[in-house]
Amino acid sequence: MFSSSILLQILACAIYGNWWPMLSALMYVVVPMPCLFFGGGSTQFLISRDGGGWVDAAKFLTGASTVGSLAIPIILRHAHMIETGAMLIEFTSFFIFICTVMCFHRASLDDDW
Repeated sequence: MFSSSILLQILACAIYGNWWPMLSALMYVVVPMPCLFFGGGSTQFLISRDGGGWVDAAKFLTGASTVGSLAIPIILRHAHMIETGAMLIEFTSFFIFICTVMCFHRASLDDDW
């Protein structure tokens, strides 16, 4: 699923001959970083109500980078730097990426693995 998301990112750039949409692929690298640095590599802290300075910072950074992943194509489209089709392909790619993350989160919650 992750590979198809990256493929859609590349297609959004290649079809329209504009590589600005690849800017949102940078956010795909930024989104998991709070989990790695502050959550110990686990996604369980995202659904817990336990607080603390670093846990709250990780939740905030994860949310901010997720919103940034959606905002970048919208801003680029508003500035007429990309076409509407490229923006829609970017949204589809983001949806597939989020489904991949949710599947990983669900699989990491199961103790049977």
